[in-house]
Amino acid sequence: MTELRALQPSPADDIGTLPPSPGELSWRRAKRHPGLIIGLSVVSFVVLVALFAPWITPHDPYAQDLGKRLIEPVWTPLGSWDHILGTDSLGRDLLSRLMYGARISLSISFGAALISAVIGTVIGIIGGYFGGRVDAVVTYLINVKLSLPALLVAVAVIAVIGATPLILMLVIGALVWDRYAVVIRSAVQQLRNQEFVLAARMTGASHRRVLFSELLPNITSHIIVIVSLELGIVILIEAILSFLGLGIQPPNPSWGLLVAEGRNFMFLKPYLVIIPGLTIFFLVVAINLAGDGLRDILTPEGRS
Repeated sequence: MTELRALQPSPADDIGTLPPSPGELSWRRAKRHPGLIIGLSVVSFVVLVALFAPWITPHDPYAQDLGKRLIEPVWTPLGSWDHILGTDSLGRDLLSRLMYGARISLSISFGAALISAVIGTVIGIIGGYFGGRVDAVVTYLINVKLSLPALLVAVAVIAVIGATPLILMLVIGALVWDRYAVVIRSAVQQLRNQEFVLAARMTGASHRRVLFSELLPNITSHIIVIVSLELGIVILIEAILSFLGLGIQPPNPSWGLLVAEGRNFMFLKPYLVIIPGLTIFFLVVAINLAGDGLRDILTPEGRS
């Protein structure tokens, strides 16, 4: 009997042989994905700087001092540690304006990304679930949207109605929802005939319950991936509008506006254009790295 008991597996052994859960598998893949780690680290750093900018900026980003105008960055022979990244043509500290510009640029970009995600998800999930004429209307709306150049439409609309942070969020969000609709519509079409959806219908569940209680939780990973990929595009659109003078208006700092303010001194003081330009570049690259990593982890079946 003692030998038989010794040969019987213990509960601990059974637990140890259980396969890892999907969450554990995703966490293991995330730890081995360098692009995701680098991208999330950079994005998290920029978000933290934006959140705590009022407490960590070395100078007032709006304070003008013509006696300190066009001071070069600290790594140049004429640089000063009092202004690490130098000053602009009005003597304002560039580092402080970059920090405050992160607050404005990220708030508009995140708001626009959220608006576009809501619009595209609602349109896509309705079209994919109901099909038929409803899907035909949704397909028509998607085709119309894809035929419109988003940036040119944004320029025309904002030039007519004016530019405020709220209007920028609404206009940009209303012009970049097509990818959400296309992907969500396709995903819902694949899920609507699955057993759990059919079972919910047979129990008398309403369409609203099926859409938001059964289908929406199963496409959340797709939404997260699209948001992470579209956020970089939204940031670029906001920067381009500000550069053209149709976005955030001075003296409020915005990364695109900082590039526009420095272009008049591009050949004399190139740092005024290079520094904010590189800031936009590295943030967009980091967002794309994070988005690509999230796609590998959350929807690995979508990778070739």
